[in-house]
Amino acid sequence: MAIHIEMPKLSDTMTEGTVVRWLKQVGDQVEIGDEIAEIETDKATMAMEAFDEGIIAEILIAEGGKATIGATLAVLRDEGEAAEPPEAETEAAPEPSPLDNLKPVAIQARHPEPASEPTLAPAAEPVPTASEPASVPKVPAPATAATERIKASPLARKLAVASGVDLASIKGSGPGGRIVKKDIDALIGGTPTPVPAAEPPPAPAPEPSPAPAPASKPALGPAPAVGGEDRRIELSTLRRTIADRLLTSKTTIPHFYLHMEADAGSLMDIRKQVNAQATATHGNKYTVNDFILKAVINALQVVPAVNAFFNGDHIVQFAQIGVSVAVAVEGGLVTPVIKDAAAKSLLQISREVKDLAARAREGKLLPSEFDNGTITVSNLGAYGVDAFDAIINPPQAAILSIGAISQKPVVVNGKVVPGLRVDLGLSCDHRVVDGAVGAAFLGQVKKLIENPALMLV
Repeated sequence: MAIHIEMPKLSDTMTEGTVVRWLKQVGDQVEIGDEIAEIETDKATMAMEAFDEGIIAEILIAEGGKATIGATLAVLRDEGEAAEPPEAETEAAPEPSPLDNLKPVAIQARHPEPASEPTLAPAAEPVPTASEPASVPKVPAPATAATERIKASPLARKLAVASGVDLASIKGSGPGGRIVKKDIDALIGGTPTPVPAAEPPPAPAPEPSPAPAPASKPALGPAPAVGGEDRRIELSTLRRTIADRLLTSKTTIPHFYLHMEADAGSLMDIRKQVNAQATATHGNKYTVNDFILKAVINALQVVPAVNAFFNGDHIVQFAQIGVSVAVAVEGGLVTPVIKDAAAKSLLQISREVKDLAARAREGKLLPSEFDNGTITVSNLGAYGVDAFDAIINPPQAAILSIGAISQKPVVVNGKVVPGLRVDLGLSCDHRVVDGAVGAAFLGQVKKLIENPALMLV
């Protein structure tokens, strides 16, 4: 019975997915638990595992192609059906299987390489010429009834015709002596053979992704083509999701913005002391952002009205605090969440943020790790940005923007002295947060930054 491998819904906001890479090809045997393909969602890249065994008979969505939820990606058939000639397979009426054939597993994101050959076949190398040593017969075998009865996968048959290999001379290594692709490759010395031109044209390959940037910096996109033609860059699933969500936020949420400047001198002093002690104990190095996150969590406990969202005819105030941390990754921005943050120590927060950020840049986060955020913190201080206004991450009601800590002349007791200052910006949903409430929250964050010992109590 034919089994349709369909595009699953891998996250609550996913409407379509992109096939990043096929891990199985037409004619390959699939066992229970095998990973079939890598799928890019709006949040992460996932691998799909098979819960049925059989043979990949058709691949309907090429690498780089997009498909909506429930669309058929490929067709899996059992051994008996796969052994039949291709004509018999195309006449069989496919029967869809339940969507739960597959389950998501988080893996490292990979970007499809641009290709000019059909993605349903392996990349082709030139067939050896007459001057090269030949290890296989090159006389094409006529398609007789006996040849058609030979047990071979559809892909193996096409490769045999393209390379002039007589299937009758090959002993198959597949189930029941079936000839598969690797048998053809082994016979011609491991050199992949081109597939006949009758293959359907591939979907347009996406533009190559820019090389990954260092862990502390995001990829800023491809360099402009100086003196050349304009370049069309297709939207990735992540980029399209960012565009849709932020457009919705900016056009449906009434933003207003507040700024305060905080003295960061005490924060930098205590961070230096804590890190010196950490080197001798657990070894964890604290960042400025770790202290900022802890200050936000403590401030929300004092001003819980900010920890809420607008829900049509009422406001919902969250019972828990979940801090979404903005992390720049190749191709966009993601916001994994520190869940149940109020119950976590500074050390726990620091370690969790490091883990989330590292796995975000590797594309290894699970969709569930983006859920339950109640406020977002975005820090561009490492990029030398002094101050900025961030766009709210819906359905949250506020996002805190952190600028660079810089040395400035400040007035202390009537004298101008050097000081360390940092800009704190708060973007608020005016349907939920009024100016006075936003100011009270931002003032509390400032108080904790200027008196960081309060966060360690």
